[in-house]
Amino acid sequence: MPAADGRSEHRDAAPIGVFDSGIGGLTVVRELMRQLPNESIIYFGDTARVPYGPKSPDTVLRYSREIIGFLKGQGVKAVVVACNTATAHALPALQVENDLPIVGVIQPGSRAAARATRSGRVGVIGTQGTINSRAYEKAIASVSPGAKITALPCPLFVPLVEEGWLDTDATRLIAREYLQPMADAEIDTLVLGCTHYPLIKPVIGAVVGRSVRLIDSAEETAAETVAVLRDAGLSHEETDSARYRFIASDAPEQFLRVGQRFLGCTIDRVETVTLG
Repeated sequence: MPAADGRSEHRDAAPIGVFDSGIGGLTVVRELMRQLPNESIIYFGDTARVPYGPKSPDTVLRYSREIIGFLKGQGVKAVVVACNTATAHALPALQVENDLPIVGVIQPGSRAAARATRSGRVGVIGTQGTINSRAYEKAIASVSPGAKITALPCPLFVPLVEEGWLDTDATRLIAREYLQPMADAEIDTLVLGCTHYPLIKPVIGAVVGRSVRLIDSAEETAAETVAVLRDAGLSHEETDSARYRFIASDAPEQFLRVGQRFLGCTIDRVETVTLG
Protein backbone atom coordinates (compact mmCIF):
# COMPACT_ATOMS: atom_id res chain seq x y z
CA MET A 1 0.00 0.00 0.00
CA PRO A 2 1.54 3.38 -0.95
CA ALA A 3 2.57 5.74 1.84
CA ALA A 4 0.73 9.05 2.17
CA ASP A 5 3.50 10.96 0.38
CA GLY A 6 3.52 8.55 -2.55
CA ARG A 7 6.52 6.52 -1.48
CA SER A 8 6.04 2.82 -0.95
CA GLU A 9 6.35 1.28 2.46
CA HIS A 10 9.01 -0.93 0.97
CA ARG A 11 11.12 2.15 0.22
CA ASP A 12 10.87 3.30 3.83
CA ALA A 13 12.00 -0.16 4.95
CA ALA A 14 15.10 -0.04 2.72
CA PRO A 15 18.45 0.03 4.55
CA ILE A 16 20.72 2.97 5.21
CA GLY A 17 24.12 2.61 3.55
CA VAL A 18 27.19 3.62 5.58
CA PHE A 19 30.77 3.61 4.32
CA ASP A 20 34.25 4.34 5.59
CA SER A 21 37.80 3.69 4.48
CA GLY A 22 38.03 1.01 7.16
CA ILE A 23 36.43 0.10 10.46
CA GLY A 24 36.34 3.45 12.27
CA GLY A 25 32.94 4.28 10.79
CA LEU A 26 31.46 1.56 12.97
CA THR A 27 31.33 4.17 15.75
CA VAL A 28 28.84 6.01 13.51
CA VAL A 29 26.90 2.76 12.98
CA ARG A 30 26.84 2.27 16.75
CA GLU A 31 25.18 5.66 17.16
CA LEU A 32 22.80 5.04 14.27
CA MET A 33 21.72 1.77 15.89
CA ARG A 34 21.10 3.62 19.15
CA GLN A 35 19.25 6.60 17.69
CA LEU A 36 17.48 4.74 14.85
CA PRO A 37 16.76 1.28 16.27
CA ASN A 38 14.18 0.47 13.58
CA GLU A 39 16.50 1.11 10.63
CA SER A 40 18.41 -1.59 8.76
CA ILE A 41 22.03 -0.76 7.86
CA ILE A 42 24.55 -1.94 5.27
CA TYR A 43 28.11 -0.99 6.22
CA PHE A 44 30.96 -1.03 3.71
CA GLY A 45 34.52 -0.74 5.01
CA ASP A 46 37.08 -0.24 2.23
CA THR A 47 39.76 -2.18 4.09
CA ALA A 48 41.63 -3.06 0.88
CA ARG A 49 42.43 0.62 0.26
CA VAL A 50 42.66 2.06 3.78
CA PRO A 51 43.87 4.66 4.71
CA TYR A 52 42.30 7.38 2.57
CA GLY A 53 44.12 10.22 4.35
CA PRO A 54 47.39 10.17 2.34
CA LYS A 55 45.60 9.71 -1.01
CA SER A 56 44.78 12.52 -3.44
CA PRO A 57 41.32 14.15 -3.39
CA ASP A 58 40.65 12.78 -6.90
CA THR A 59 41.43 9.24 -5.78
CA VAL A 60 39.23 9.54 -2.69
CA LEU A 61 36.39 10.84 -4.87
CA ARG A 62 36.80 7.93 -7.27
CA TYR A 63 36.72 5.39 -4.45
CA SER A 64 33.68 7.10 -2.92
CA ARG A 65 31.79 7.02 -6.21
CA GLU A 66 32.49 3.30 -6.57
CA ILE A 67 31.18 2.60 -3.07
CA ILE A 68 28.07 4.75 -3.55
CA GLY A 69 27.37 2.85 -6.77
CA PHE A 70 27.69 -0.46 -4.93
CA LEU A 71 25.44 0.64 -2.06
CA LYS A 72 22.78 1.96 -4.45
CA GLY A 73 22.88 -1.44 -6.14
CA GLN A 74 22.04 -2.95 -2.73
CA GLY A 75 18.89 -0.80 -2.59
CA VAL A 76 19.81 1.70 0.12
CA LYS A 77 17.51 4.70 0.68
CA ALA A 78 20.21 7.03 2.05
CA VAL A 79 23.97 7.02 2.57
CA VAL A 80 26.10 8.18 5.49
CA VAL A 81 29.71 8.96 4.58
CA ALA A 82 31.29 7.92 7.89
CA CYS A 83 34.80 8.85 6.73
CA ASN A 84 36.13 12.32 7.46
CA THR A 85 38.52 12.28 4.49
CA ALA A 86 35.82 11.13 2.06
CA THR A 87 33.43 13.74 3.47
CA ALA A 88 36.04 16.46 2.98
CA HIS A 89 36.96 15.50 -0.58
CA ALA A 90 33.85 13.84 -2.04
CA LEU A 91 30.62 14.82 -0.27
CA PRO A 92 29.64 17.86 -2.38
CA ALA A 93 30.08 15.93 -5.64
CA LEU A 94 28.28 12.86 -4.29
CA GLN A 95 25.30 14.96 -3.20
CA VAL A 96 25.01 16.57 -6.63
CA GLU A 97 25.41 13.31 -8.55
CA ASN A 98 22.96 11.14 -6.62
CA ASP A 99 19.20 11.22 -6.11
CA LEU A 100 19.12 10.07 -2.50
CA PRO A 101 20.04 11.76 0.80
CA ILE A 102 23.77 11.69 1.57
CA VAL A 103 25.04 12.79 5.00
CA GLY A 104 28.68 13.44 5.91
CA VAL A 105 30.42 13.59 9.27
CA ILE A 106 31.98 17.06 9.13
CA GLN A 107 29.04 19.47 8.98
CA PRO A 108 27.11 17.95 11.93
CA GLY A 109 30.15 18.06 14.23
CA SER A 110 31.07 21.55 13.09
CA ARG A 111 27.60 22.93 13.76
CA ALA A 112 27.56 21.31 17.20
CA ALA A 113 30.95 22.85 18.02
CA ALA A 114 29.82 26.30 16.91
CA ARG A 115 26.74 25.97 19.14
CA ALA A 116 28.69 24.64 22.13
CA THR A 117 31.59 27.09 22.36
CA ARG A 118 31.28 29.98 24.77
CA SER A 119 34.64 31.64 24.14
CA GLY A 120 34.81 31.03 20.38
CA ARG A 121 38.03 29.04 20.84
CA VAL A 122 37.49 25.65 19.21
CA GLY A 123 39.93 22.78 18.74
CA VAL A 124 39.78 20.11 16.05
CA ILE A 125 41.78 16.89 16.01
CA GLY A 126 41.83 14.37 13.18
CA THR A 127 44.02 12.46 10.76
CA GLN A 128 46.61 14.29 8.68
CA GLY A 129 44.38 14.16 5.60
CA THR A 130 41.37 15.60 7.39
CA ILE A 131 43.36 18.39 9.01
CA ASN A 132 45.14 19.22 5.73
CA SER A 133 41.77 19.60 4.01
CA ARG A 134 40.79 22.35 6.50
CA ALA A 135 37.23 21.09 6.06
CA TYR A 136 36.32 21.44 9.75
CA GLU A 137 37.84 24.91 9.95
CA LYS A 138 35.83 26.07 6.94
CA ALA A 139 32.62 24.45 8.21
CA ILE A 140 32.94 25.94 11.72
CA ALA A 141 33.84 29.36 10.32
CA SER A 142 30.77 29.28 8.04
CA VAL A 143 28.55 28.97 11.13
CA SER A 144 30.66 31.07 13.51
CA PRO A 145 32.84 33.45 11.49
CA GLY A 146 34.60 34.84 14.56
CA ALA A 147 35.71 31.47 15.91
CA LYS A 148 39.40 30.95 16.65
CA ILE A 149 40.14 27.42 15.52
CA THR A 150 43.17 25.31 16.45
CA ALA A 151 43.42 22.19 14.26
CA LEU A 152 45.96 19.45 14.90
CA PRO A 153 46.63 16.02 13.37
CA CYS A 154 46.85 13.12 15.85
CA PRO A 155 47.78 10.20 13.55
CA LEU A 156 49.01 7.82 16.26
CA PHE A 157 45.57 7.67 17.88
CA VAL A 158 44.27 5.43 15.06
CA PRO A 159 46.75 2.53 15.49
CA LEU A 160 46.48 2.80 19.28
CA VAL A 161 42.71 2.37 19.08
CA GLU A 162 42.97 -0.50 16.60
CA GLU A 163 45.45 -2.24 18.91
CA GLY A 164 42.94 -1.89 21.74
CA TRP A 165 45.22 0.43 23.74
CA LEU A 166 42.31 2.57 24.86
CA ASP A 167 43.54 3.50 28.33
CA THR A 168 47.24 2.79 28.71
CA ASP A 169 50.25 4.80 29.85
CA ALA A 170 51.43 5.03 26.23
CA THR A 171 48.07 6.38 25.04
CA ARG A 172 47.93 8.95 27.83
CA LEU A 173 51.53 10.05 27.15
CA ILE A 174 50.87 10.52 23.42
CA ALA A 175 47.59 12.32 24.15
CA ARG A 176 49.37 14.78 26.45
CA GLU A 177 52.01 15.42 23.78
CA TYR A 178 49.45 15.96 21.02
CA LEU A 179 46.98 18.03 23.00
CA GLN A 180 49.25 20.48 24.84
CA PRO A 181 48.73 23.11 22.10
CA MET A 182 45.00 22.89 22.77
CA ALA A 183 45.59 23.85 26.39
CA ASP A 184 47.88 26.67 25.25
CA ALA A 185 45.11 27.94 22.93
CA GLU A 186 42.62 27.89 25.85
CA ILE A 187 39.94 26.09 23.85
CA ASP A 188 36.59 25.36 25.48
CA THR A 189 35.33 22.94 22.79
CA LEU A 190 37.15 20.09 21.03
CA VAL A 191 35.87 18.28 17.94
CA LEU A 192 36.85 14.61 17.69
CA GLY A 193 37.32 14.72 13.92
CA CYS A 194 38.05 11.04 13.38
CA THR A 195 35.69 8.12 13.91
CA HIS A 196 38.34 6.24 15.91
CA TYR A 197 38.66 8.93 18.56
CA PRO A 198 35.40 8.35 20.50
CA LEU A 199 36.92 5.12 21.80
CA ILE A 200 39.57 7.11 23.68
CA LYS A 201 37.26 9.94 24.70
CA PRO A 202 37.96 9.41 28.43
CA VAL A 203 41.72 9.80 27.87
CA ILE A 204 41.28 12.85 25.66
CA GLY A 205 38.85 14.38 28.14
CA ALA A 206 41.22 13.82 31.06
CA VAL A 207 44.05 15.54 29.19
CA VAL A 208 42.14 18.62 27.99
CA GLY A 209 40.17 18.99 31.22
CA ARG A 210 36.57 18.62 32.29
CA SER A 211 35.75 22.20 31.32
CA VAL A 212 36.33 21.42 27.63
CA ARG A 213 33.26 20.15 25.77
CA LEU A 214 34.04 17.16 23.54
CA ILE A 215 32.07 16.99 20.29
CA ASP A 216 31.62 13.42 19.07
CA SER A 217 31.00 13.61 15.32
CA ALA A 218 29.49 10.10 15.37
CA GLU A 219 26.70 11.19 17.72
CA GLU A 220 26.07 14.38 15.77
CA THR A 221 26.04 12.58 12.41
CA ALA A 222 23.49 10.05 13.65
CA ALA A 223 21.27 12.88 14.92
CA GLU A 224 21.55 14.59 11.52
CA THR A 225 20.57 11.33 9.80
CA VAL A 226 17.47 11.08 12.00
CA ALA A 227 16.41 14.55 10.84
CA VAL A 228 17.25 13.93 7.16
CA LEU A 229 15.23 10.70 7.02
CA ARG A 230 12.30 12.31 8.80
CA ASP A 231 12.29 15.33 6.48
CA ALA A 232 12.48 13.08 3.41
CA GLY A 233 9.62 10.90 4.64
CA LEU A 234 11.93 7.87 4.75
CA SER A 235 11.84 6.97 8.44
CA HIS A 236 10.99 3.35 9.16
CA GLU A 237 8.70 2.94 12.16
CA GLU A 238 8.23 -0.83 12.34
CA THR A 239 9.95 -2.24 15.41
CA ASP A 240 12.06 -5.41 15.59
CA SER A 241 12.69 -5.30 11.84
CA ALA A 242 16.24 -3.90 11.69
CA ARG A 243 18.83 -6.00 9.88
CA TYR A 244 22.55 -5.33 9.68
CA ARG A 245 25.10 -6.33 7.04
CA PHE A 246 28.82 -5.73 7.32
CA ILE A 247 30.99 -5.78 4.21
CA ALA A 248 34.77 -5.38 3.87
CA SER A 249 36.79 -5.08 0.68
CA ASP A 250 39.62 -7.14 2.24
CA ALA A 251 40.69 -8.93 5.45
CA PRO A 252 37.24 -9.82 6.82
CA GLU A 253 38.79 -11.68 9.77
CA GLN A 254 40.56 -8.51 10.95
CA PHE A 255 37.34 -6.56 10.46
CA LEU A 256 35.44 -9.11 12.54
CA ARG A 257 38.04 -9.12 15.32
CA VAL A 258 38.58 -5.38 15.66
CA GLY A 259 35.18 -4.18 14.48
CA GLN A 260 33.32 -5.52 17.50
CA ARG A 261 35.31 -3.14 19.71
CA PHE A 262 34.07 -0.19 17.66
CA LEU A 263 30.50 -1.40 17.38
CA GLY A 264 30.11 -2.39 21.01
CA CYS A 265 28.33 -5.62 20.16
CA THR A 266 28.92 -8.88 18.31
CA ILE A 267 29.30 -9.00 14.54
CA ASP A 268 28.17 -12.42 13.36
CA ARG A 269 29.43 -12.28 9.79
CA VAL A 270 31.51 -10.08 7.49
CA GLU A 271 31.02 -10.35 3.73
CA THR A 272 33.82 -9.58 1.26
CA VAL A 273 33.24 -7.44 -1.83
CA THR A 274 36.16 -6.07 -3.85
CA LEU A 275 35.68 -2.85 -5.81
CA GLY A 276 37.85 -1.11 -8.41
